[in-house]
Amino acid sequence: MPKIIDHDQRRRDIIEVAKRLILQGGFEAATMRSLAAEAGFANGALKHYFPGKESIIAATFQSVLAEIDPRQLLDEEAPPPDRDPVAYLREAIDTWLPSEEHEINAGRVLLVLWEHAASNGELAELYRQFFANWGELIARLLRDARRDLPALSQADLTRYALEIRSVVIGANVVNLMHPDGQHIATYGAYVDDIIRRVTSPT
Repeated sequence: MPKIIDHDQRRRDIIEVAKRLILQGGFEAATMRSLAAEAGFANGALKHYFPGKESIIAATFQSVLAEIDPRQLLDEEAPPPDRDPVAYLREAIDTWLPSEEHEINAGRVLLVLWEHAASNGELAELYRQFFANWGELIARLLRDARRDLPALSQADLTRYALEIRSVVIGANVVNLMHPDGQHIATYGAYVDDIIRRVTSPT
């Protein structure tokens, strides 16, 4: 009886190998030859799953974005009725600040691939959409946090959402060189300051 091959799982396995190689040696380390060897394939066998390195890198980029997608890290995109919306906003941001090894590693792979994505229109658009969706989520959480206060203008919502994303991205980048998390508390203080400003009645 012929062996049944799970092609989707094979693709996921190859993507995980690509992440591992990028972590170990950067973008240049993920050659088709090294990918095949690390994944246990014969030379040329990767083409059964991906047409070339570019498609593997694109799939790896998509995988990392899915892994760090802020919407996936929340139980719900809006606070449940019995939850304090300000506390929920703070807890949501906490989930986006890197603290676990796999979160730091995902940020490291993404940083390596950012430069490649900047010169690839399809990947750049993928990241822009990710960034926009994240901003929309933050804006919803900000509106919820001010439900007993006058509504913020769209310009203020946009500004605060960008400020929060910038703090989170900064924390992820800094943590690449300080994986012990020594600066996370400082970034947490930045977040507390933003939330105080957002929830201030004036």
